[in-house]
Amino acid sequence: MASTVTLTGAENRSVTDNEFVPATGNATIDLENPSTCKHLATVSAAQVEDVDKAVASSKKAYSTWKDAAPGVRRGLLIKLADLIEEHAPEIASLESLDAGILYRDSTGLHIPQSVENLRYFAGWADKVDGETLKIQEGMAITHREPIGVCAAIVPWNSPLMITIWKLAPAIAAGNTIVIKTPELCPLFGQKLAELIVKAGFPPGVVNILCGLGTVAGAALSAHMDVRKISFTGSSAVGKQVLISSAKSNLKRVTLELGGKGASIVFDDADFDNALFWTGLGISVNNGQICIAGSRIYVQDTIYDKFVKEFSARSANAVHGDPLLPETTKGPVISAVQRERILSFVDKGKSSGATLLHGGKALEGAGHFVANTAFSDVSQSAPIMQQEIFGPFASIAPFKTEEEVIAKANDTTYGLSAAVFTKDINRAFRVTGAIESGQVTVNMWGTVNANTPFGGIKESGFGREMGKDGLEEWTSVKSVKFNLMQG
Repeated sequence: MASTVTLTGAENRSVTDNEFVPATGNATIDLENPSTCKHLATVSAAQVEDVDKAVASSKKAYSTWKDAAPGVRRGLLIKLADLIEEHAPEIASLESLDAGILYRDSTGLHIPQSVENLRYFAGWADKVDGETLKIQEGMAITHREPIGVCAAIVPWNSPLMITIWKLAPAIAAGNTIVIKTPELCPLFGQKLAELIVKAGFPPGVVNILCGLGTVAGAALSAHMDVRKISFTGSSAVGKQVLISSAKSNLKRVTLELGGKGASIVFDDADFDNALFWTGLGISVNNGQICIAGSRIYVQDTIYDKFVKEFSARSANAVHGDPLLPETTKGPVISAVQRERILSFVDKGKSSGATLLHGGKALEGAGHFVANTAFSDVSQSAPIMQQEIFGPFASIAPFKTEEEVIAKANDTTYGLSAAVFTKDINRAFRVTGAIESGQVTVNMWGTVNANTPFGGIKESGFGREMGKDGLEEWTSVKSVKFNLMQG
């Protein structure tokens, strides 16, 4: 597998009207391989003028695309799914080189999940239905209609998968969409754009821009011809997107933001199963996921045993080139992210918590951070309250069900949580009481195309996937008939 990427000619450009075009003024972004800290590639950096052109292209395309037969939309989504499967090794290699994602995670999870969503929403293309309602004057019907020109700003941690979470329902519902890929790892988007053209999407239906969030992302958020924007990223930037919507045209907004997920382990849980999932929940993609189970609460009767075994199983990983099959830990995305993660080690120590393992950078040229865990973490400690976005677990004991529910809810976030217990009645009580958009039982963080995913509180609003996710990309029109005439 290659360790560098050479982009020449059109390949390094954004895609507007199915054409690879350079940015205004030939502005570019230099990319770094986070495993080696060496130059990886150079790509175009879309400017405000390029955003305007992409939106105009999608607006023109929408005038006819909105009336495209459902079978056409379905067929294109299925074709794109087939092409992504066919080109999976190349896409996975790009995600590994550009974002430090393990090759096996990309081929084993991200790409299959992307394909699943494309095929799932392809099946919805001819089922975007309304209702017939009886009213005093006679009858009313509702239509679910596309919104129009939409935009998506996607993050660097699971770039292809989250892009498809937005693209698939948007297209199934009849919208056109402009996608802004993450500036730290846009290469997957270059390949996706190529496959979209190859699949036969009409020009302008899907436009893909690579560019800075402060330039291209901000321009999309404030654009008067964009009627909806879907953003996945930090809570701070999500608030700016919402402000931009309010200051421009009140475009619809869906936000999937940060998280500080609680994993709750009761003493009647399957011990090995709980250890497996809680370890996975803070180590997958180096904990650089919004649903990371970064707060682990363990019932006091099994706490000491759990802490000892968790540390034994989680402390070590084989770090290195994410393309290699023996690697179990790739780099974090950047030097900035590495230093942010490590800055919390001192915060953990000063709060009185006990460092179980890790807390340091690992050898190698890349941005490698050791799996880190603290035990006996107080509820008010920064490492228990703030999103770290790294392989960093905070573990604390609890005595009662009521106590742990209060602790789990004592956060500004509300995206995902996990409960481990064999007591089905307890599982129902606790999942019902936890303030979170998603709660899993005896597993952690699973996502499925047919189940809605999203948060509450400062984790955002709106849903991805499932029927609820599709409806986020539609607008409801009521038509009322007076049948009492004559």
